[in-house]
Amino acid sequence: MEMLISVLGWIGSFAVIIAYGLNSYQKIRSDSVIFYLLNLTGGILLIVYTIYEEAYANTFLNIVWVIIAVTALIKVARKD
Repeated sequence: MEMLISVLGWIGSFAVIIAYGLNSYQKIRSDSVIFYLLNLTGGILLIVYTIYEEAYANTFLNIVWVIIAVTALIKVARKD
């Protein structure tokens, strides 16, 4: 189980970094669905990891990260 949680944490980290990198190099926009989905996925996986590791300050950060991504996705969905 510990290995699975660790892998999920790494995948979450990569998802957030990929979103940031693609946006920084202007490959995706910060208001694109893919940007929000990468951040949402990364945040959720990092929440799982940080709860497992009892790193609650990081858990809080990722909960806020997920809330922002969800509200942004809802906003995008309402536009369509």
